Amino acid sequence: MLDALGDVLLEPVAGTRNRPQHLDGVVIHDPLDTSELPARAVVLGVSVQEPADIARLLHAYGRRGATALVVRQPIETTPEVLKAADDTGVALLGLAAGASWAHLAAMLRTLLTEGDVGDASPQTLDGIPAGDLFAVANAVAALLDAPLTIEDRASRVLAFSGRQDEADQGRIKTILGRQVPEHFTRGLERNGVFDRLYRDPAPIYIAPDTQDFEMDMPRVAVAVRAGDEILGSIWVAVAGPLGEARTQALTDAAAVVALHMLRLRAGADVERRLRADLVSTVLEGGTAAPEALARLGLLGRPVIVLAMGLGGASETAPEEDAIRMADRQRLADALSMHLNAVQPRSAVALVGDIAYAIVPMPGGQEDYAERSLRITSAFLERTGRHTGAAIGIGSPAQDVSGIRNARQGADRALRVLLTAGHGRRVATIEDVHIEALLLELADLSAARGDRTTGAVSRLLAYDAQHQSQMLHTLRCWLDAFGDVAAASAMAHVHPNTFRYRLRRLAEVGAIDLNSPDQRFAAMLQLRLLPPSTARAGHWPAPAE
Repeated sequence: MLDALGDVLLEPVAGTRNRPQHLDGVVIHDPLDTSELPARAVVLGVSVQEPADIARLLHAYGRRGATALVVRQPIETTPEVLKAADDTGVALLGLAAGASWAHLAAMLRTLLTEGDVGDASPQTLDGIPAGDLFAVANAVAALLDAPLTIEDRASRVLAFSGRQDEADQGRIKTILGRQVPEHFTRGLERNGVFDRLYRDPAPIYIAPDTQDFEMDMPRVAVAVRAGDEILGSIWVAVAGPLGEARTQALTDAAAVVALHMLRLRAGADVERRLRADLVSTVLEGGTAAPEALARLGLLGRPVIVLAMGLGGASETAPEEDAIRMADRQRLADALSMHLNAVQPRSAVALVGDIAYAIVPMPGGQEDYAERSLRITSAFLERTGRHTGAAIGIGSPAQDVSGIRNARQGADRALRVLLTAGHGRRVATIEDVHIEALLLELADLSAARGDRTTGAVSRLLAYDAQHQSQMLHTLRCWLDAFGDVAAASAMAHVHPNTFRYRLRRLAEVGAIDLNSPDQRFAAMLQLRLLPPSTARAGHWPAPAE
């Protein structure tokens, strides 16, 4: 990190040691945030200036496993601050005045390739890890003996090499802001430089005296192409025109940079597919599950499993199914972003029609329900309001063997939530355990070809023959616990009319309403077979 960003953005202040320290993620300090940090995190201490506050944060984040704390320069290095850095082992780094915290965070995430699911044999391009533009920039800079930047089509800096202190102030401002200054880009556009750059396949030389704006050092630039598509450009700060050999080296380097940029662009889709495979492997259990969980960075951590689905599955045209699948993928991506913001290392993947999330849940098992409901409810409030999405939450799993059961619990809870008329959008399996059992009992009866029996069967047949509402009357009475006034209100009839219907259904159905066993049998059948779904007394088909 210091090799790539130390010349311009970061300066080591205290606690740095002459040995490598691994970094896993980037977080922004928030005094109200109590969520888990990524392991070995870099903490950005925005608005932290007082030495006492810096020392306190070094101790606090040291206990939480952070590797480095970044605060804005200038930093008053009091003995208390130096001792805190030494005692905790947390490196204290200073951010250059004028540099943007947002740009630093973006640079660090690019540098650390945060969120990568890992590979036992990482891909390389020309001996450089695929997609590592900082390594590419340094390699090309060494070939050209000059500092350079790699930029996208909007002149945003994607990566830069070392030795930027040898360039001019315009380059320093570019890196501090991670964007070429607007007056610089306007001048280049006005003077036709971009037109030449994107038209000419060879590097172009831009001399300061050919430009009508302040430019201290010449530049050599070359477009980065993938076929006919312009991906970005490389800008080298030079003392004068490049010789033939170095010009050819820059031309060749542009082709290599194009491969890395394409790798970065394709990386999201590649990672999504790999993550889906790993999540599926973990959820299914088996001998490969521990390795997959380790590659997700979740081995040995207590987790919960979430299952998110959409109501109203499409049974029409294939193009409508494709649209719904795209909606599911977008919602899954949004869920991944939300969960990783509040609970780092969450793994989300769309498996079939269901988006599953494996979420680390540190702390006691007793508070998992409250935390998981709060996290998922906040997500659905913001993104799922008009989608009909619902999220089922499984029981906490302490190890790999428990994750499969947690997935089953999440699936069962989701099915209850997607049942017509349920009304809720998020629930743990403990919240809807009885409803889930009833749905499974209905599946069992349907699979065996069971038919309604006893009083319910007789009332169904009578209603079908006489267009009456005997079964509805019984349902209202049972739901009201025998309170005629409440039951008649539910049935929208006068209490005396309701009493007459009640006596009549007892005769037609041959049911003793004073018998607890007969009442329970009727209530259970009504729960399993809502009158609105009954067809000639058959049980509904089991869920697939």
